[in-house]
Amino acid sequence: MSQVIVTGASSQIGVFLLPRLAASGHRVLAISRQAADHDDGVSWLRGDITDDFRWPQGEALVHIAPLVLLPEMLPGFAAAGGRRVVCFSTTSRHSKAKSDDPRERAFAAHVDAAERQVAARCGELGLRWTLFRPTLIYGCERDRNVTLIARKIRRFGFFPLLGQARGLRQPVHADDLAAACAAVLDGQAPQYLDKAYDLVGGETLEYREMVRRIFIALGRRPRFLVLPQAAFAVALRMLALLPRFRDFSPQMARRMGVDLVFDAAAAANDFGYAPRPFQPEFPGLLGLEKTERV
Repeated sequence: MSQVIVTGASSQIGVFLLPRLAASGHRVLAISRQAADHDDGVSWLRGDITDDFRWPQGEALVHIAPLVLLPEMLPGFAAAGGRRVVCFSTTSRHSKAKSDDPRERAFAAHVDAAERQVAARCGELGLRWTLFRPTLIYGCERDRNVTLIARKIRRFGFFPLLGQARGLRQPVHADDLAAACAAVLDGQAPQYLDKAYDLVGGETLEYREMVRRIFIALGRRPRFLVLPQAAFAVALRMLALLPRFRDFSPQMARRMGVDLVFDAAAAANDFGYAPRPFQPEFPGLLGLEKTERV
C-alpha cells in the first residue's frame, strides 16, 4: 500500500480514478479547492496548488490539473518524499501546432514547453514520470466536447455541421484514462517510465457519426443543419461574443472535416491499454429533461 496524491481530483478523470486507486489498495489523498468529505478510502485535502502549498507525504503524484502548473510543484513534492509522477497533457499539442489561428499555435507551443519542463525537472529531482496525452475526453458530463454537443442538441433539437464533417475522431472515456493511470502506478515495468503516450478511445469514427450517436444517446432523431464555411464562420463569431464561448473560432469548425487521429499502440504494448468504443450516456441531461416535463 502506498499513498497517492491526486491534484485536480474533482475533474472528470478524477471521478473515476479515485475509487480505482482506493479499490487497488492505495491510500488516496485528493487535493482540490472544493474538497469533498472522506469517502471509500479517499481523503480530501482542501488546497490551492497555485498558492504557497505545503506538500503532504506521498510516494506518487497523479496530476490532472493543468500541466503548466506542474514544473513549479515538483520540487515540493520531491522534498516531501515523492518518487513517481503521472500527469496529463493533450493531443492538442500535435493538432494545433500548425493551426491557422495564432492563439491555437501559441497554446500548442505552451503545452509543448510544459511537457519539456516536466521531463527536465523530473530528471533533475530523480522523479520517474509518465505523461498521457488524451484526445476528446468524455464520460461524466463535465467535458466541453461531447457534453457541449449534447447540450446544444438538447436546447435546439438540431446540430450545425460545416459541410459533411467527415473528419475522423477517437473520443476517449475518462474511466479508460483512469484505468491507464492505475495500470502504470501498480506496475513496475521500465518501458513506461520517463515516457509520453497518446491515449485515444477504442473506436475511430467520423465527426458526423460521433454527433449522430450523441443524438441517439439523448433519445433524439438526428437532425443536422449543414452550413457552408462562410455562414458557419459568422455563426461562430456571434457565439464567441458570449463569455462562455469566447474561445470558439472558425478554426474549430474547419476541424470537423480534418482527421484528428493518434496512435495508442505504444500504450497497448507497454501496459495493456484497451479503451472502449464510443458509447456516450447522458443521465444528467436526460434526468433534467424529465424534471422539466413535470
